[in-house]
Amino acid sequence: MRLSLSDRPREKLVRLGAAGLGDNELIAAILGFGRRGSDALELAAAILDRSGGPGGLPRIGIDDLRQLHGVGVARAAQILAAVELGRRTLSAPAARRRFRHPRDVAAWLLPQYGGKPVEQFGVVLLDARSGLLSTRIVSTGSADASSADAREVFRDAIVARAAAVVLFHNHPTGDPTPSREDVAVTRRLVAAAAVIGIDVVDHVILGADTYFSFHEQEGQRWKI
Repeated sequence: MRLSLSDRPREKLVRLGAAGLGDNELIAAILGFGRRGSDALELAAAILDRSGGPGGLPRIGIDDLRQLHGVGVARAAQILAAVELGRRTLSAPAARRRFRHPRDVAAWLLPQYGGKPVEQFGVVLLDARSGLLSTRIVSTGSADASSADAREVFRDAIVARAAAVVLFHNHPTGDPTPSREDVAVTRRLVAAAAVIGIDVVDHVILGADTYFSFHEQEGQRWKI
């Protein structure tokens, strides 16, 4: 059954606003049109099924999308670009954002790195008042955090004269529970930071939509 013109995703978006559309309708609006034998809504439903729902879209890769009939390079790129734009919108920087608690850092990092399909290890550079100086990705594609090199991790902190840092990395599985390697690398990097006079206030592990904080786990006050 063909939709009336007013109920088509793009026209409905104009009439009701983006918040008035369902998940499949939003994707259909991005796609614009369907494939031979099915419309954009059916193709959008197939994309959501492949990703496991909208929450899985940040973790799906271009090759996964291209396996769907009717999704080529251009359409896969459209979907991934829209997801990345949404991620960046959520994490748009405020003037010298300040962090008072691990959940503040996690809320800042999760939209940017929590749903990544590959592991990234990074560092948040802070000033003396826990204000955000910058965020740096140190390595990408590691099997676990144990490959983090202390020289790479703290080099930018030294150059920026950061007073403190928060270490972070994501678990592509979506489960932020630390591994033995995560615990070992945290201890190693904290020890290395102490030698060069940099304060490591936390190591945050990012899952799909939740996080693990070594600071919170150890029950200390904003410091490992």
